[in-house]
Order: sequence, then C-alpha cells, then structure tokens
Amino acid sequence: MQTAVLVTGGAGYIGAHACKALARAGYRPIAYDNLSTGHRHAVRWGPLVEADIADAARLVEAMRRHDAVAVMHFAAAIDVAESVADPALYFRNNVVGSLALLDALRARRIGAIVFSSTAAVYGAPQRSPIAETDPQRPVNPYGESKLAVERMLAWHGAAYGLACGVFRYFNAAGADPDGEIGEEHSPEHHLIPLALDAALGRRAAIDVFGTDYPTPDGTAVRDYVHVADIAEAHVAGLRRLMAGGESFCLNLGVGRGHSVREVITAVERATGRAVPQHMAPRRPGDPPALVADARLARAMLGWTPRCSDIDTIVRTALAHRAQLADA
Repeated sequence: MQTAVLVTGGAGYIGAHACKALARAGYRPIAYDNLSTGHRHAVRWGPLVEADIADAARLVEAMRRHDAVAVMHFAAAIDVAESVADPALYFRNNVVGSLALLDALRARRIGAIVFSSTAAVYGAPQRSPIAETDPQRPVNPYGESKLAVERMLAWHGAAYGLACGVFRYFNAAGADPDGEIGEEHSPEHHLIPLALDAALGRRAAIDVFGTDYPTPDGTAVRDYVHVADIAEAHVAGLRRLMAGGESFCLNLGVGRGHSVREVITAVERATGRAVPQHMAPRRPGDPPALVADARLARAMLGWTPRCSDIDTIVRTALAHRAQLADA
C-alpha cells in the first residue's frame, strides 16, 4: 500500500506540483484545499478533500480516513501587496490556519511535516546571497506570517517531538515540464505569466514596479527557481524526516538573481515579441534583491535544480500559458 501524505493547498500552484512529485516517488498525495485559489482540475494524482485549513475537525477526519503519515503544508495567502493592505487576512489564514493544522497533527500523532516558507522572512537583507543563518527581519505581513509559522514549528518540535522540514524558497516560477499543470492565479501578480500575457497580446502592458533600486539596471532582482525543482526538494526533505532525520530549515534557490528587465528580455526571447511596459513606483514591502545561498540544501538533501535556468523557466511557463489560451 502506498504511503499517504496530506498536502494542504494541494490544488494550488506549488502544491499540485508537489502532489505530482510525491506520486512519482511512490507516495499517495491527498490534496486538502478549499479551492479559494486552487483548481480542481490540478488534482490528478490522488483524492481531493475540499475543506478549509482552519477546520481542525475536517483535518483530523481527512488524516484518519486516508491514514496519512505525514503532511506537506502549502495552504496560505501569498500576495505581498495584499498582505500590506490587509494584514489581518494573512495572520488569520497563514498563522491561525497553521495552528489548526498542528493541532490536528498532534491529535493524529503524525510526527513529520514539511512546510512551505519563503525568502520574505529575510526582509531587506544586508548581503547577497542570503544564508539560512542570516537575520530574519520581514518587511511585510506575508513574511511575518510565514516566520511566525516557522517559529511555531520549532517550538512544537521541542515540546512534542514533531520533525519539521522548512523550505525558504525564493521566486517559484515555470510550469510542469510535461505540460500537465502550471501557474493559474486569479488575479495574476507574478512577473513571468504577466510578461508572457503582455507579449502574447492578452494584456495591454505590464507594470515595472520600481526602476530606482540599487541594482545594476535599477529594477528589483530575484532568484527564480523552477516549481518542479521545488517539488523535488520537498520529496527529498520528506524522505529525510521519515527516515528519522533531524528537523531542518533550508533555502531553495539557484544562487543567481535576475532583474525584472532581464526576465522581460527572456520572455521576449522565448516569444519573439516585445513586452509592452509601464514604469510604476516601487511597491511597499518589496526589497531590492533576494538571492539564495542554497548550498546547504544541496549538501543535506543532494538536491540539484535541473530546470531552473531562466530560459527553461520561461519556456515551460509559455507552453502552459498557450494551453490555457487554447482551453
């Protein structure tokens, strides 16, 4: 019998890719999602439990019914600008919801969880690339909410023996190389799908938020890591925990950043079309650069990103956007 893993947010962008990676590795993913931002059609590798992360009773029942032995936790609100405008939503969804999940884990005596965190916990770092030991000083409520969950996990580990794997990944991007799933946010806020839509004539232009950052071309720099590589890291981390390995906190990134202008150039290269642009002021809470030092993940898990060069990221994202247009 396949080992069942409950995947909160399993109908979402990263959660769905993790479900596919789990199934490929021989696990049975149980997607747990309220479908507020996820998609039913993205659940292809196991059953869907349609319920909210804050519903501890439904969580316990889903874990019991499917005999889950571990959890991957992706369910969260994730938009930085929205978190600045409505911080209460982010602390309610991300922190209170995670506490309900931890209560359910204790009720079912499940001893391993892999958590989807973010580079936003570092805030505006003083050096680049960023190591896991660097100070965590979030500059927006999204990052604060994720850091709060990291700390809850650490204390639960100390008090209850919960084995916790935390991944702070940088900019998740791209789409399933097999073309089965991809990024489908509504509204869309991420640079690559927005730039693709502008190049393909599906939107008038994209906003470039900030051209006066202290970066080589004045636009914000981010470390883009392919979503399929992120999913593979989560499977490797789960295996480590289930084999008795110690809890960990690891960055997931490539170690090289790309500016907004460089990403736009990659989109123009992939599509053969210009990306119409509108220059706009910086968004509140956006640091100038976020680039990962991911050497620890490579050493501890043997994880090597295979799809995370910018051209592969853009090419796979383009293929998925084309499928959405044809649907």
